[in-house]
Amino acid sequence: MKKKVVIGLSGGVDSSVAAWVLKEQGYDVVGLFMKNWHDTTGLLQSDCHWEDDLMFAEMVAKKLNIPFHMVDLSDHYRQRVVEYMFSEYEKGRTPNPDVLCNREIKFDSFGDEARKLGGDFVATGHYCMKESISVNNTLIYRLLAGKDLNKDQSYFLCQLSQEQLATALFPIGDLIKPEVRKIAEELGLATAQRKDSQGICFVGKVHLPTFLQQKLEAKKGSIIEIKEISIYPKLHKGLPDSETSENLLLSLTKPFKYESSTGQTIGEHNGAHFFTIGQRKGLNIGGYKEPLFVISIDVEKNIVYVGEGHSHPGLNRKGLFIRNDETHWIRKDLMIKSGEYRDYMVRIRYRQPLQEARLFCMKNGMYIIFDDPQRGIAPGQFAAWYDGDEVIGSGVIDR
Repeated sequence: MKKKVVIGLSGGVDSSVAAWVLKEQGYDVVGLFMKNWHDTTGLLQSDCHWEDDLMFAEMVAKKLNIPFHMVDLSDHYRQRVVEYMFSEYEKGRTPNPDVLCNREIKFDSFGDEARKLGGDFVATGHYCMKESISVNNTLIYRLLAGKDLNKDQSYFLCQLSQEQLATALFPIGDLIKPEVRKIAEELGLATAQRKDSQGICFVGKVHLPTFLQQKLEAKKGSIIEIKEISIYPKLHKGLPDSETSENLLLSLTKPFKYESSTGQTIGEHNGAHFFTIGQRKGLNIGGYKEPLFVISIDVEKNIVYVGEGHSHPGLNRKGLFIRNDETHWIRKDLMIKSGEYRDYMVRIRYRQPLQEARLFCMKNGMYIIFDDPQRGIAPGQFAAWYDGDEVIGSGVIDR
């Protein structure tokens, strides 16, 4: 008897070709479209809304001759992804809704719906791969980067569990994007030349301040430029050794604190919680040789601190800290014990090249110290650590 796979048909080319690959592999394939968001507040006009995605998904299912269903998960999405976003931005943190969406919706709520349809597996069009190995007679699932390193989406799946990976399939992980487009063209799929979705998962490309003002109040505040370079500690290249004290780790991961008296007021903003560290756009201040970047935000005092130029030292940090309760291991068999350290490659945002780092596990959490200082480390982001092309674990940056 054929194994049944329920694939999330999004109306894009990736999931369309993924459905075809599954059919070719002999699975009993069912297409399921998720309606997760239908509010257009802040949505840029050039983006298609969910009705267009649904239409394309139905056309693909018909072309591939597979059953098609739709499920409304918008309540789940609002409660578990969007409300989290609002809460994090209100605290002055920078959430990644796409990572959360995969953990909470695509491989949780959607998985429940797939099982209602009799699905043995859940499939998506992510550019990543999965394989299974045996460790001490226990079956372990490995999450691997996709073959197309330019499109690799393993970072977005860094919060998945072994239970979620057990029933997950990634049919196009061993393909590169041009191959996927070519297959769609040859099959005559309506999605063959459709543009990739951008912006927030299932919401689209939004004007973030407008979107966030559904819940967060706009309030005028000062933009203060920090020019004084001598106030910053020097960040050297290299990794600390095994004898590094927790006090040193604390100093390497502690964000620099600013006072309004250390800089000059150069403009006004509509709410510090609408900004994130490393942000360049939206400041609306001209007259500088180099662009201005956000180097810190103070939501309590409603101040945005900025610095001029890519090389401004306020943009760079040597390390970060993740609390124990925010640390997640896909490979629990590789967990670092308290008092131990291990070297991994780490990234803190999608498409960032992997960075050499040393992870120190201490009683209160994980310190990640980079070989090279890193730009734009912001609380709320996800840091994911890799061994080669395998995602080992991840966590929410606390500071």
